[in-house]
Amino acid sequence: MRNFLEEFEGVSRKTITRDIDFLRDRFECPIEWSRSKGGWVIEDEGRFELPGVWFEASEVFALLMMLHLVEGVQPGLLEEHLGPLKNRLRRMLAVGAPRANIEHKVKLIHFAPRIVDPKHFQVLASALLDGKKLRIQYRVRDRQEVTERTISPQQLVHYRENWILDAWCHERKALRSFSLEAIQHVQVLDEVALEVSQEEMRDHFQSGYGIFAGVAKNRASLKFSPRRAEMVAMETWHPDQTSQTLNDGSYVLDVPYSDDRELVMDVLRHGPEVEVLAPPELRQKVYETLCAAAKKYCPNPAQ
Repeated sequence: MRNFLEEFEGVSRKTITRDIDFLRDRFECPIEWSRSKGGWVIEDEGRFELPGVWFEASEVFALLMMLHLVEGVQPGLLEEHLGPLKNRLRRMLAVGAPRANIEHKVKLIHFAPRIVDPKHFQVLASALLDGKKLRIQYRVRDRQEVTERTISPQQLVHYRENWILDAWCHERKALRSFSLEAIQHVQVLDEVALEVSQEEMRDHFQSGYGIFAGVAKNRASLKFSPRRAEMVAMETWHPDQTSQTLNDGSYVLDVPYSDDRELVMDVLRHGPEVEVLAPPELRQKVYETLCAAAKKYCPNPAQ
């Protein structure tokens, strides 16, 4: 300790002791006091290195929250890989924490994620990173049938609490999206996957509305009531949306779309606070959907 005090003039014994504790507890440095050598030593045969990046407590907390977000995306899906890192971050966060259980000060709630087989996820992710083709059995829910596809995976997407694999389908000779929970069997092929350019991926998947890809050939105009306007005005429904606030306080939002299924669901969740102004076919579809729903709740079904 005397050598430290002489080397670092102006640094107190208490500061040096705290720094040694910091190295041991925060960075897992195997530093110990050696009576025989009369000083502090690192007994690891030169294997220990300080990390390239140091984190403040607030940064460690942010990283831990990010891990919780990923964990909540699909409980248990990545625990094998994230568990050790999360435990280390917890130990780092505990050093000098101003209060206990700081991790519990933030609550992350996930709603209605569909269950994905962790083994399938690992195989799909590995094939994606290794650039390999896949052979999958995929259940098409609308038709209640299982099809076999050879695909070249392009990217994994987490959208509205669920996992989707964007891939080139060699049977359809086009880009397709596959819900991971609908994949019933997966096999990695010893063939190099076809790689689609980022420009083509962007044009195909970002033009349409929501998860439905394809060139946006339509544009919806939605009018929200003054009561709902402020909230919707803060939302981004599509990168290419346009909007305006009317004199009465209502809010008109225009969004492009290629497939109206997801757009209809988003319109319906606003109930009477929104009106479809255009196009006529979208307005008609929302009307028919509302009529069908209202019919189920009719007080006197006989009428």
